[in-house]
Formats: sequence, structure tokens, C-alpha cells
Amino acid sequence: MTSESGSEFVVVERPRPHVALVTLNRPERMNSMAFDVMVPLKRVLDEITYDNDVRAVVLTGAGRGFSSGADHKSAGSVPHVDGLTRPSFALRSMEVLDDVILALRKLHQPVIAAVNGAAIGGGLCLALACDIRVAGAAAYFRAAGINNGLTASELGLSFLLPRAIGTSRAFEVMLTGRDVDAVEAERIGLVSRQVPDDELLATCYDMAERIAGFSRPGIELTKRTLWSGLDAVTLEGHMQAEGLGQLYVRLLTRNFEEAVAARAEQRAPAFSDEK
Repeated sequence: MTSESGSEFVVVERPRPHVALVTLNRPERMNSMAFDVMVPLKRVLDEITYDNDVRAVVLTGAGRGFSSGADHKSAGSVPHVDGLTRPSFALRSMEVLDDVILALRKLHQPVIAAVNGAAIGGGLCLALACDIRVAGAAAYFRAAGINNGLTASELGLSFLLPRAIGTSRAFEVMLTGRDVDAVEAERIGLVSRQVPDDELLATCYDMAERIAGFSRPGIELTKRTLWSGLDAVTLEGHMQAEGLGQLYVRLLTRNFEEAVAARAEQRAPAFSDEK
């Protein structure tokens, strides 16, 4: 396993071929969304999206937390805010966090959240911005804003959570501020599965490795159309986007023919991005 450090608080490793593991590395603060963590995370995501050797990404937290959300004791330094008034400072601060959520959605590679512990407030948003979520047995989720006298809506949570678990459940989770454990998270669709803690990363690596074996444009366009489908205003408009994506892959690569031939020959397909 090779290791490279995005910063003191964000570590990037390559546990399997074409798979990047990004670890939030501030366990003493349960990987809270301090700016000292989020700014380098955004930088790492910007680098990974153009790393063409990386075909899938796993995001996790060090220690016993995935991310505990806002850090109320040690928030870190916000860049480029010298001379701003307090309202403008607050807007710029929120923009830094918004950019991380959007970067996960826009990443060329699919992102699997390996939720190893607490995913609270902004940490829940971070998990929801990933394409797939897998929970260890110790994982739990909380929309914490309501518990702190604030709105529970932050960083896209009121947009993403209803789409993940349905409107009634999302309203209940956000308005009560209660914890959702790993078993319930799997049952309601907040995560795709929950596994023993000691199997969490291996499960995510296996999933990432399977994804990495498929056609790059096929995977990238599937991610795009899934997200655009969640954003779509009309079924017709979304179907057109899906159709264009399918035509793009069908006409500009030989991957469909390769898949058909591989099935006939009872072998694994060897996908290529070349026509």
C-alpha cells in the first residue's frame, strides 16, 4: 500500500489498483469539518478528479468517527477573508463547505463513503454527497442542526436526504434530530448495506475495484445521469440526457461489442476507452 499525504488532516492512499482511499485524519476531534480539514479535502478532490489512474474513491474517517460536523471549539482558518465584515465572513465560510459537497458530486470517479462511526450534521451531508454509502456496525447518523437551535437544513441536506430515504422519513429525522443507527440506516436506504466494522474497508475496496473494472465513460456518465435524474424537472428531459449518454458510450467505444463477446466466450470483458 502506498501512501501520500494531502495534508496533516487528509491522507490519501492507494490500497488497490485504480482505487484511492481518502481519510479524514483528525480523530481527536472526530474528523469534524474544521476548515483546516475541509480546505485540504477540497484540494485533494480537485487533484483526484484529474488523476486518470484513479477509477473509484473511498472516503472514510480515522478513529471512531466518519465526521462529526461543525467544529465548535477549533474551527480552523478560513482562507481569503481578510477585511471582510462578519456577514461576508459567514458567507465565505459556508461557501468553502458548499464547495466540498459539490466537488464530491462532480468528481469524475464514483465515491463510496465508508461510514465507520458518527456522521453528524455536516458529516451526514458529506456522506450523502457520496455516490454510495456503506456503514460499519458502529456507524450512526444525525441531522444535528435542530439540536443546536439551528435549522437542520445545511449543505444540501434538505435536498439530498429526502431523495435518499423518502420525504416522510427525512422530515422525521431532520425535525427530531434523533440518531439513526447502522441497522436502521440500511433498512431505510440511507446506506446500501451495513457490515461488521472490521470488514468495512475491505467491502468498500471490493466494490470500488468492481467499479474500476468497467468502462470509464460508462461509469462516469452513469454517475452523471443518476445525479441529473435526481435534479431533473421532467422525466422527458432526463430521458434525453440518459439517451445521449448511452449513445455517447455506444458509438464512441467498442465496449458494448466487447461485453457481448466476453459473455459468449465466458470470460471477463476487457473494456477500453478507445474506439
